[in-house]
Amino acid sequence: MARNLSRRLFAGTVLSLPFAAPVLAHHGWSGFDSTRIVRIDGRIVAMTYDNPHGMLRLAAPDGEWSVELAPPFRMRARGLEPDAMAPGTQAVLEGYAHSRTARLLRAERIVVAGRTTELR
Repeated sequence: MARNLSRRLFAGTVLSLPFAAPVLAHHGWSGFDSTRIVRIDGRIVAMTYDNPHGMLRLAAPDGEWSVELAPPFRMRARGLEPDAMAPGTQAVLEGYAHSRTARLLRAERIVVAGRTTELR
């Protein structure tokens, strides 16, 4: 009986591994300081519009920031298309800074071309 249980546990573990990889591949938001909003004004240097969430680099007066955006489906549903965030575009971002990584922001909203988009 113990041998049969061990086989079932092993089989269950092996069969569940493909489902664990996507969960492990993405990070959580616990490293971001959600007690205070940070506002950054700058120029977009680069942008990706990929899953699980978009990213951009923003040249600000205090240095270059890496910014985590919302998932593409959410940005598109709220009217924020990739061409609105082309390199060279001025932007204002508001969000939460990472507590251990300098100049990393989880964006809650973005303002480009005078239009504010809520990302969360």
